[in-house]
Amino acid sequence: MPDGQFVARAATPLLKIINDVAPHQLDAPTPCAEYDVRRLVNHLLFWGPSLEGAGRKETVPPPAASEAELDLTGGDWATALTAQVERVSAAWAGPDAWAGSTHMGGPTELPAALVGGMIVGELVVHTWDLARAIGAAPSWDDELLDYVHGEVVKTADQGRQMGVYGPEVAVPATAPTLDRILGIVGRDPGWSR
Repeated sequence: MPDGQFVARAATPLLKIINDVAPHQLDAPTPCAEYDVRRLVNHLLFWGPSLEGAGRKETVPPPAASEAELDLTGGDWATALTAQVERVSAAWAGPDAWAGSTHMGGPTELPAALVGGMIVGELVVHTWDLARAIGAAPSWDDELLDYVHGEVVKTADQGRQMGVYGPEVAVPATAPTLDRILGIVGRDPGWSR
């Protein structure tokens, strides 16, 4: 079982980057082709309550049928997103969060450890997306990145079928672990604005 602090460890660089996003950068492109910075922030705010609920074994449906229906980036979105990320981290901090099964916003039960691994991976990849969009360089410890690599390898085919991962980008086997994670989920590690 992963360390109960894996979600918090994955989220730590995100908490800094949230506060580094300048208003004029909200329209900047990200390596995630379907999102600019504003839409990626909206994505994180949209799904945050469901991810938090999953850690508590509660079903918390998304606030609308699709992300496109809501713009959650009005007002002080940085404070809202910081608080949401902290709540997700707290919900996944204990061993009970990773045991048994849970829901990720819908009625389908999934193994909690699978959901937790998806959340850790999502935090790492989307933090990298935001960081690249604003010219920052996040970093994570090797243990966490090794864990995320193992999780994305396990879910790569399913992730692509669901449209969550893009087509794999070829990355050398000798590349840093973060680059290999990014390649598996369909990101070009060399992406720049």
